[in-house]
Amino acid sequence: METPVLATKLFIPTPRPKTVTRQRLIDLVSEGVHRKLTLVSAPAGYGKTTLISEWASGCDYPTAWYSLDDGDSDPARFLRYLIRAIQTACPGVGREILGLLDSPQPPAVDSLLLALINEISVLERKVILVLDDYHLINSSPANEIMKFFLEHQPVAIHLVITTRENPELPLARLRAGDQLTEIRAADLEFTLPEAAEFLNRVMDLNLPGEDISILKTRTEGWIAGLQLAAISLRGQKDSAAFIRGFTGSHHFILDYLIAEVVRQQPETVQKFLLCTSILDRMCGPLCDALLESRPGHGQEILLSLEQSNLFIIPLDSERKWYRYHHLFADLLRQQLRLNPPALASLPMEMTGAEIESELHIRASRWYEESELAVEAFQHAALAGDLDRTERLIDGNGMPLHFRGVTAPVLRWLDSLPFSVMNERPSLWVTYGAATMISGHPSQVEPKLKAAEAAMKGSPDTERKRDLIGQIAGMRALVAASQNDVDAILAQSNRALEYLSPANMCIRTMVTFSLGIVYELRNDRTAAEKAFIDVVETAKASGNTMFTLAALSSLASLQVSENKLRDAECSYKQSIEIINDPDNWLSYDPYYGLARIHYEWNDLDMAEEYARSCIRMAPRVECGIVVSAEVLLTRIYLARGDVPGAAAQVAVAYQTARERDLVDHTPEIDGVHVEVLLRQGNVNAAKMLADQSGLALSQARVLLAVGETDAALDMLEKILWKLIEMDRPDERLKTIALLAAALQMSGETGKAIRQLDTIYSLAEAENFIRLFVDEGEPMRQVLTEAARQGIEPEYTARLLDAFVSQAGVSHSIRKEKVGQTLVEPLSPREMEVLELIARGLSNREIGERLFLALSTVKGHSRVIFDKLQVQRRTEAVAKARELGLLDT
Repeated sequence: METPVLATKLFIPTPRPKTVTRQRLIDLVSEGVHRKLTLVSAPAGYGKTTLISEWASGCDYPTAWYSLDDGDSDPARFLRYLIRAIQTACPGVGREILGLLDSPQPPAVDSLLLALINEISVLERKVILVLDDYHLINSSPANEIMKFFLEHQPVAIHLVITTRENPELPLARLRAGDQLTEIRAADLEFTLPEAAEFLNRVMDLNLPGEDISILKTRTEGWIAGLQLAAISLRGQKDSAAFIRGFTGSHHFILDYLIAEVVRQQPETVQKFLLCTSILDRMCGPLCDALLESRPGHGQEILLSLEQSNLFIIPLDSERKWYRYHHLFADLLRQQLRLNPPALASLPMEMTGAEIESELHIRASRWYEESELAVEAFQHAALAGDLDRTERLIDGNGMPLHFRGVTAPVLRWLDSLPFSVMNERPSLWVTYGAATMISGHPSQVEPKLKAAEAAMKGSPDTERKRDLIGQIAGMRALVAASQNDVDAILAQSNRALEYLSPANMCIRTMVTFSLGIVYELRNDRTAAEKAFIDVVETAKASGNTMFTLAALSSLASLQVSENKLRDAECSYKQSIEIINDPDNWLSYDPYYGLARIHYEWNDLDMAEEYARSCIRMAPRVECGIVVSAEVLLTRIYLARGDVPGAAAQVAVAYQTARERDLVDHTPEIDGVHVEVLLRQGNVNAAKMLADQSGLALSQARVLLAVGETDAALDMLEKILWKLIEMDRPDERLKTIALLAAALQMSGETGKAIRQLDTIYSLAEAENFIRLFVDEGEPMRQVLTEAARQGIEPEYTARLLDAFVSQAGVSHSIRKEKVGQTLVEPLSPREMEVLELIARGLSNREIGERLFLALSTVKGHSRVIFDKLQVQRRTEAVAKARELGLLDT
């Protein structure tokens, strides 16, 4: 389920068997490893990549390699590949960050980068990170990432950058601090002995010293120029005459030599070079498809080109995939447009642009037959073939964007003129669907209206009816995200009326939306049936997104019916389908499992799931992240850590504000009231409970001030209302609180009778926290139940939970920590320390805790002094060692 990466971008280029060993430069690179950055900057063809790959092959440190291209300017893509590269040297680093990047709306890149830096900072061994062809992302958003990285670069990383131009990085400051090793064009130029070794030993030319000197002078030691000249010399009868006529600066030599190199190849090789230049990477069968040649011919030529040292680079050890030297590929494409080859199957009068388009179509066909749908779509788009591109997006009934390939589809649609979109209303519908799936329901309606406008007045056809149905289905899904029952029903009925019977993808989506209606109406039986139908249908059609959505809704429904064991099975089924613990889609089952394990009093597992949910949850319209923050607050309370709970409440409020999830504020208010009561701040608790209008919270406040009669009256009214509304989960919680209240009023017998109404269900589903969270009054009730022999095994298990060591050991650990420090940390300092451990910056901590930046810095200095450390990472490590923070 995770976003795939091109593994060949992460391979360290294999040194060629016959190369010029440049020990002087290898030593220069090695001597600079103690600095932050080694910069290898020179124009194309100076051997930058060759030098660093040769050095890396003999380096004593693990090396991560990232070959950049134009597409890496996107910050999210750049960060994804950066992490993948580092993982080749340090497996496991950044694993959770990758999961967040795959969410529809991932967290800000700078926060993810900070988390990555924190992970790298604890590595025990230095790692070399090579960014090859950095000029392709210079002056881009990705460059800002590297600026920040350099500012905060961990000592465990040495960065190597190869580039054709000076990067926009703080080089002057690095020079002043002796943190920069520079290798420039003047350093990379071949010396005369190196030129002689290259021309005679590597290229097998056997030239006299005078000719070598002329070529070295004319090319100014430029390696690519020498290589191109050597290749051209192989076809010359009079090499001395060729060399004497070899004039001009290398900027002009290049065009001449490219023409000479290509022209001197056999016609079949010339055609091969030009036609395959459209490919970013190539293999034998793909090349055969482009040239319509016999099977195996492409692989033979690729191997021949590699043996001839003809600017081709293997991308794997099996010699299956290759690419051209970037400079060579650019010039080949230029030649393709200016002097297109004649292809037997194409009309002679075709232009270079038309031939290039045809080649892209052939590539698209090959990729499609190879079941590489994304690449097939991309080449069809480059060919400008709208029919084929749209068909490939549709994906035989399961569109690419429904399979997670949203960004490329949206980029292509963004690039199309409105006139083209209006001629093809189906593209507007696709635009709306991809926008919805990317997590922007508020932006869907304009696309759907544009589709309707484009279809207005067109003949009624089956295709038009299906598009009308798709539009209605999409509107139903948008309405479902807004809990608008009337709109869901109206649009769903319209969708089912118009949709083609064969359009199972959208029909499944409509069934899901109707399930939401049943759920909102509290018709749990109908909702459960709808969600089960969606799971079965979606699974059969390969619709993973709606399989997961329906399983999530089904599990949530099961929790609301107190069927914890069934819900656990549903959530685990989702985890199995996702099959990647770091995929953003895991956030929902993680939260569900956190709730269940909390109720089962498995607090450690509950916390692990809750924190995983928070890390994975997308940043747009995802209220579950607030619910997970609230659950963490309850976990702190369950462990007796009231200061931690108070800090977590502040985090939950901040999250709700930041993500525009204020409709979840009542959920936070409910647990906040309990925190305030545990702090002894009854007045604030009463004010918040009254302000929020939360009846259960108001009852808890009444109990806290001793007004048990009023609390009992309120709880009984709440209970009857819940029975009338048929809310099993809320009814269960209310009965537990009512039993505790009855015990507080001295009516133990009535309390036991109340518990008797839920005891069998609670035991069957292993409810623990339901009882333990009600504290001492509930313990007293259960003690009496044990005395009366009521469900002795279950009652004994519940009483054991009251004295479980999970909460007790946490409190004891805190007391011991206080004894190990000269001066214990204050509650506010603990809050700041916990947020530091989570990787938040000082500014972010200030925003979370509503403190000025200077105040946060002041707290940090005090924390460092008390812990006797100098840096954040040392503070976190020391705090964990002392038991202040969980490991």
